[in-house]
Amino acid sequence: MKKKWNFKITFNAVVTLSFVALCFIATLLGEISGGKLTEAFFMTRHSSLLNPLTYLRFFTHVLGHSGWDHFLGNISIILILGPMLEEKHGPTNILLIIIVTALITSVVHYIFFPHAALCGASGVVFAFVLLASFTSFHEGEIPLTFILVALFWIGREVVSGLTVKDNIANLAHIIGGLIGAFVGYELNRKGSAKKRSYK
Repeated sequence: MKKKWNFKITFNAVVTLSFVALCFIATLLGEISGGKLTEAFFMTRHSSLLNPLTYLRFFTHVLGHSGWDHFLGNISIILILGPMLEEKHGPTNILLIIIVTALITSVVHYIFFPHAALCGASGVVFAFVLLASFTSFHEGEIPLTFILVALFWIGREVVSGLTVKDNIANLAHIIGGLIGAFVGYELNRKGSAKKRSYK
């Protein structure tokens, strides 16, 4: 008898896959509308605080992208790291990281760059990358992987910010990376403390 191979597709990372789906829809709507819907709903900028859309865009700007290349560059990394991080830290923590990254990057951008617009999930990407570098954390230690990732990813953004004129997105990348590093440290520290309490 021939052995039957039964495979099924599983919805393995609900937050990651939902976020990717929303980014795809937002990017598609932007492309179909010639960028008008991206500008209206998925791009944060210095608009009036009396406008309810200002507050909506504080969060939804991470969904919109300037085009398919921008979308694919961000989403490929999120799809690689997201499921692993979601399994390790739980969907609630990953959702909070996305929301907090979106809010902080947009508020900082709103205050310090009033004449520029920002969209894309790059800040979330950097948060995921730095968070992933803490996977082998033990209290009282700093993983070498974290140091190297911080040097290469954050260092590159600092250099680009100093040498590339008007590259506003660099700050969003750095903020996302700092959020990922902080959350990674805290989550792993608490995890280590729980393990000790069970011994």
